[in-house]
Amino acid sequence: MIDASSNGRFHRLQSLSIVGGFLDGLAIDFADGLNCLIGHRGTGKTTVLEFVRYALDEFPSGEDGQACRRRVEALVRSNLGDGRIRLAIETKEGLRYIVDRTASGEPMVLTPDEQPTDVRISPTGLFSADIFSQNEIENIADSPQSQLELIDRFAAGGIAEVGRKLSAVRAKLEANAGIIVTHSRQIESLTDEVGTIQFVEAKIAALAADQGEQTGDEVNTAHEHRALRGREVQAVEEARDLIRKYGDWLGDSQGQFGQQVRSTFDPSLFDGPNGQLMIGIHERLESLGSELDRLFGKAAAALESGAEELGELAETLLAAHRQQELAFRDLITRHDQARGAATERAELEKKRNDLLAKGRRKADLEGKLEELYRERAALAGQLSALWNERFALRQRVAEWINAGATSPVRVRIEQCGDRSGYQQALAGWMKGFVGQYNPAARKIADYVPPCELARMVREGRAGDLLEQAELGESQVPKVMEALGRLEVELQLETLELADLPRIELLEGDQWRNSLELSTGQKCTTILPILLLESDNPLLVDQPEDNLDNRYIFETVVQAIHRVKKNRQIILNTHNPNIPVLGEASGVYVLTSNGERSQLANHGSVDDCKAEIINLLEGGKEAFVRRKDRYNY
Repeated sequence: MIDASSNGRFHRLQSLSIVGGFLDGLAIDFADGLNCLIGHRGTGKTTVLEFVRYALDEFPSGEDGQACRRRVEALVRSNLGDGRIRLAIETKEGLRYIVDRTASGEPMVLTPDEQPTDVRISPTGLFSADIFSQNEIENIADSPQSQLELIDRFAAGGIAEVGRKLSAVRAKLEANAGIIVTHSRQIESLTDEVGTIQFVEAKIAALAADQGEQTGDEVNTAHEHRALRGREVQAVEEARDLIRKYGDWLGDSQGQFGQQVRSTFDPSLFDGPNGQLMIGIHERLESLGSELDRLFGKAAAALESGAEELGELAETLLAAHRQQELAFRDLITRHDQARGAATERAELEKKRNDLLAKGRRKADLEGKLEELYRERAALAGQLSALWNERFALRQRVAEWINAGATSPVRVRIEQCGDRSGYQQALAGWMKGFVGQYNPAARKIADYVPPCELARMVREGRAGDLLEQAELGESQVPKVMEALGRLEVELQLETLELADLPRIELLEGDQWRNSLELSTGQKCTTILPILLLESDNPLLVDQPEDNLDNRYIFETVVQAIHRVKKNRQIILNTHNPNIPVLGEASGVYVLTSNGERSQLANHGSVDDCKAEIINLLEGGKEAFVRRKDRYNY
């Protein structure tokens, strides 16, 4: 943001060279400060800027960015063919690289002596440029999302860091929600079953009481011990299942790594120009697979040994059980009154043991669920703090823009002011549940914040929703049903309301939102912001479009003078005021024979005076006649 001139360094485009296609042989060495590309329409000026964008892979985000990428990629395919683009850059830290790209490949970053590196160009990292086509300036004025992206460019490093943290927190929240939903469904399934245990215990208690009156406590104690033996067997079987589960996993894992390595490496790879390197990689992976198999085998052996020990202990336990069962049967035989109820009681005890196991599982899941909700609350707190941190960065940028803009423009940002995404999410959740779901979603989004709505739904406060959102009485139950689904509720409570920027132009004594302005006014609102200081080079295709010459002289040219010592500017233009009064350091004159573009002349304004007069002033005669007509 404000650091562009603090150390006298900023990102620079050093040169551009093209091989192949319409611009074949074009080589431009860019100057610091203001650079202007001039020429008749159709000489490739726009293509030059879009080739720079393509080489740097510098595209806007969102749907607009995808459309821009498709447009530029089509232009590259038709104008570059099988050729290549080479763009020499210098970072603000003084590091120099060459970016090499073809129509069918990703950008490669080379050293100045053309050796490949593992460096990657990134808009928020090594190098970035601000590139705008003819329509993009107007589009920024029409789109809050694009305005937010423009604001974020002036604090790109900080915004990117917050974005990375937000992505990490959101990934954790998503995983957390998935586990919560799974555990909640399991608990719900177990709850009905576990709830019947009181009836089973009541029947057991009744039988015990009846038998106690007839036989005393001896038979009841024997039944209790028998039930305990059932739980002991159940516990041992669960332990065996656990061992079998891990044993199957280890068995399935052994050999899998090596098998997949072998299927990945076609033998023909070893005969190519990098054959020896591929052989080395393959051998290392095979070695790694062998090491993994050794470890899997060691783990499997430990598991097998443990299973054998468990089996021996289980056999000892079962032997004790057999003796105890025999004693139980002898006891029941001695008591005629107990024999009639023994089978029924045994079945009830078995059922109770099963329900007790499910109860323990349910309690374990409930404990985990509580921990998951505590984790979720902490993550939600982190999410909110990061939203606040990002808003603070944007607010600083807005204040900086307001202080530095050369025309009556101001930027305001309303935190969480954009509810369009919220409304869209609500409509999606309510579709199929609520009639007229789009109007209902709009009303809810306008009046009830997501977190408050999640609380209303969770607590069943239908009356509050009816009152605050002004819905129809028949709609509210359906809304509660639609939003009451657990997976929806979890998304709702952490739903982000985007910050809403407002870029405004002063007209008389009234500030007007850029969304309401004419095409020319939109450009006069956005262009002064683009022309503020930044680390990034600024490339604009015909910034004078839809602007009058007085504004160009009083605002655009003055802004160029103010920032060009601390920012590289590259403009395609048909307006003489920009290179001449802006005192361009480099002017590049493009011509075309219809099949090929070429650089006809380049240098200072004085070096290219004839072409400037001819192309931008309409020729010497037109320039002189205007001067005479004005009587200057």
